[in-house]
Amino acid sequence: MFTGIIEEIGTVREAGPGKLVIAATKVVRGTNLGDSIAVNGVDLTCAYQEQEAFHASVMPETYRHTNLSDLKPGDEVNLERALTLADRLGGHLVRGVVEATGTLESFTPDAEAVIARYRAPPEILRFVVVKGPVTIDGASLTVIDKTSDTLAVSLVEFTQEHTNLMRRNPGDRINLESDIIARYVAQLLEERQD
Repeated sequence: MFTGIIEEIGTVREAGPGKLVIAATKVVRGTNLGDSIAVNGVDLTCAYQEQEAFHASVMPETYRHTNLSDLKPGDEVNLERALTLADRLGGHLVRGVVEATGTLESFTPDAEAVIARYRAPPEILRFVVVKGPVTIDGASLTVIDKTSDTLAVSLVEFTQEHTNLMRRNPGDRINLESDIIARYVAQLLEERQD
């Protein structure tokens, strides 16, 4: 489990079939082999560690359903270590299971904030509510608007500076994870109707 509070922006050193090597400093501290690190919201296992980098094996299934397959050396990624029971839950409950990808539509300035609008598939939008949480490339954000095919979030200055979200261009793919509580409620209601 994760919180969606990005700890560090890492840099892809190697990207290829089955393997990612990410240069990072903060998330490797205190990390052991086998620990989970979310990379753009995808829960990956630290398979090998260097002083300022970690290696992760990536399954073909993960590449098929996330934006990790788009990564190349030099790309920046959002990183977060797994939550421990002693940590505060500053964001929301994030599983590190990307449910779908969407695309960046636009950035619109809004005083010091920036409104980011993303095109998202119906299977995600079904679980998105205005003022509810959504995870975009691993970052826990609050939805401020929703249409039939998009959602919008407001990026405060801290988020602009401490995530890779503002380094994206319109059309870039982003990883999406909906709120797990909304998914549980929907499933329970569906089962009641059967």
